[in-house]
Amino acid sequence: MGSFLFFAFSWWAILLRVIAIVHFIRRRPDFFWIWVILFHWIGALVYIFVEVIPDAGLLRSSFQVFPRRRRIHELERAILDNPSAGNYEELGLLYLDDHDYARARACYDKAISSRTDSVDPFYRRGIAEVELGDFAAAVPDLERAVSADPDYDFHRGKGLLAWAYAQTGQTEKANAMFREAVRISTISETYYHYALFLQSQGRNAEAREWAKKILDKKATMPGYLKRRERPWFRRAKSILGRLPA
Repeated sequence: MGSFLFFAFSWWAILLRVIAIVHFIRRRPDFFWIWVILFHWIGALVYIFVEVIPDAGLLRSSFQVFPRRRRIHELERAILDNPSAGNYEELGLLYLDDHDYARARACYDKAISSRTDSVDPFYRRGIAEVELGDFAAAVPDLERAVSADPDYDFHRGKGLLAWAYAQTGQTEKANAMFREAVRISTISETYYHYALFLQSQGRNAEAREWAKKILDKKATMPGYLKRRERPWFRRAKSILGRLPA
């Protein structure tokens, strides 16, 4: 009986550690947690309560994958009979959400015509082009959106356009657009791209300053936002690790 209880206890202890370690690898919280997890199974249990359970709220986007994929299949079939611009725009947006940037771009190519007066399909195609690394194509699409509405997508449009300028060698335009974007935007993506741009220009002190601004936001962020921003925190730390002290 004693050996059975020991086996059951050990099995649960191992399971708790496995759950905690898998989550740690995927979400990358503060590094000290790995020692807490490995030190004792109670440490793994504490980690699950402090980090894993609160992260459950972020899983809602994962559950949305299935209805999104279902809608994608519906639109793919509908377009065969009704290849309208509206159907292609909706399908392109769904592909963007699904990180299928090549298909998203193809949809917006078909949605956009000489009669298109909305800037949104141009902007969304610009996002897909940035993600695909085709910055030369992204520049005119993003310029169209930003010129029509400088505050487009909560100022993200300016940040993406500045990054596209930087990646196409338009240094002066990139510098001016970044300065305008960060003056009003607090988006970590924009701060990160600006830090990379400054680093590429040898402006290491300024690059360090903007990378630190991403990390400084942690102090006042609610927990759910901290979890959502973790990828940007990691990238900011990566920049700081590469820059001279």
